[in-house]
Amino acid sequence: MRIELKERTEPRKRQWWHIPLLLFLIAGTIYIIRTNNPDGSPKSGAWPQHETQRCEGGIFGTFYHITYQYPHNIEDSLVAVMNEVDRSLSPFNANSIITSVNQNHDIEVNEMFCEVFALAKLVNEQTFGAFDITVAPLVNAWGFGFQHKEDISAALIDSLLATVGMDKVKLEGNRVVKSDPRIMLDCSAIAKGYGVDAVGRKLEEMGVKNYLVEIGGEVRMRGTNPSGATWRVGINKPIDDATGETSEIEQVVELTNQSMATSGNYRNYYEEGGKKYAHTINPKTGHPVQHSILSSTVIANDCATADAYATAFMVLGLDSAQQVLNHHPELAAYFIYTDSEGKYSTWNSEKMTKNLVE
Repeated sequence: MRIELKERTEPRKRQWWHIPLLLFLIAGTIYIIRTNNPDGSPKSGAWPQHETQRCEGGIFGTFYHITYQYPHNIEDSLVAVMNEVDRSLSPFNANSIITSVNQNHDIEVNEMFCEVFALAKLVNEQTFGAFDITVAPLVNAWGFGFQHKEDISAALIDSLLATVGMDKVKLEGNRVVKSDPRIMLDCSAIAKGYGVDAVGRKLEEMGVKNYLVEIGGEVRMRGTNPSGATWRVGINKPIDDATGETSEIEQVVELTNQSMATSGNYRNYYEEGGKKYAHTINPKTGHPVQHSILSSTVIANDCATADAYATAFMVLGLDSAQQVLNHHPELAAYFIYTDSEGKYSTWNSEKMTKNLVE
């Protein structure tokens, strides 16, 4: 069976996810399988050619690729939705809502911000604090965020940890209330997935039943692909490559009316003093995680949820991630990790089994 992949490259114009953490925190590992029908023949449910729309371009410092069945191209409406997400959640946009919140301006947040904040709170509670959008000061200090890297010391880490914790921030009406003005929010581990969902919801509002939305590797699909077959995507092997140019498929996954996101430390890291520092920061310790999971892929009904849990599982490590999954049968997960002997291995939840293509 020949599998054709939609390749991704570095964007020409980088925006707010262009800093290494924000570019690769949640994605960069999923590739769309464009030929989903092994024998190449169209199925009975194939889309009419004149109703097959495709659009792509740059957004959030990466690329978007959208395929949908509709009588005419509505890319302008979809780009408008992505731009609205940027204006709500981009820490690189000087006029965004989250920038104003981080600068302690008296501002009312919008519905998008409220939705992401509420989901972040929920996932934080369900992952024992592993997912935490208040980790921004630590991410910045280690050189993976939207501010300059600092000279790391135990005193600095302790000082910054005092500003971290979802219990230190809340919404009162449409205003963010902080217990400490130094608290800053970084939604990059959930916002790209939320952007995928926002585009998907827009398509559904317009009556589109068959579509795939991909932004920087995060995907949401409904219905069938243009050939009338089930959508397929590929999960990459976690090969250390800060350029993002090296890619090999580890596993092909078949999806129907689902969303998928992947988090990994193998593309966003730096080496200093002979030691490797990866971008995922543990909000409990203030240090980059050193767990065995190399790549965490999660399937959920919506992409924002998949995004958040994929990152949380990177923080938790294999054993704790499996414990969380035992309490969340609605999620499916696929982990690539190193075992106790340092060997490369994979694990998937029982629910994920039906999605795996042999």
